[in-house]
Amino acid sequence: MNPLPQDEIEALLRKQFDGPISDDGFSDRLMRQLPPHRQRRATWPLWAGIITGAAACWLALLPSPLLHLGWRDSFNGEWSAASVSMVLAIVVMVMLASAWAMLEADNR
Repeated sequence: MNPLPQDEIEALLRKQFDGPISDDGFSDRLMRQLPPHRQRRATWPLWAGIITGAAACWLALLPSPLLHLGWRDSFNGEWSAASVSMVLAIVVMVMLASAWAMLEADNR
């Protein structure tokens, strides 16, 4: 069987469409009887994941000399490769977190 392109399938379906089927108000009655949608979500898994991820990153980078050099240089006001890479990593993580938060806000 050869796959048909989506446009051809849609054209065939539109040609065969006779209009919506009357349900005598069944859908409206059903929607009124459904319980209200719960908006409340548990936030503790999110915070637990954030704290666990931050702790794991800190523990993974603790023995790295790049982390120590970057902190030392940034506190001294020097722009070394280590301090620039730390600043860039922080900026990238903030941008990713912001984009994720905006996408999640759009989905609600």
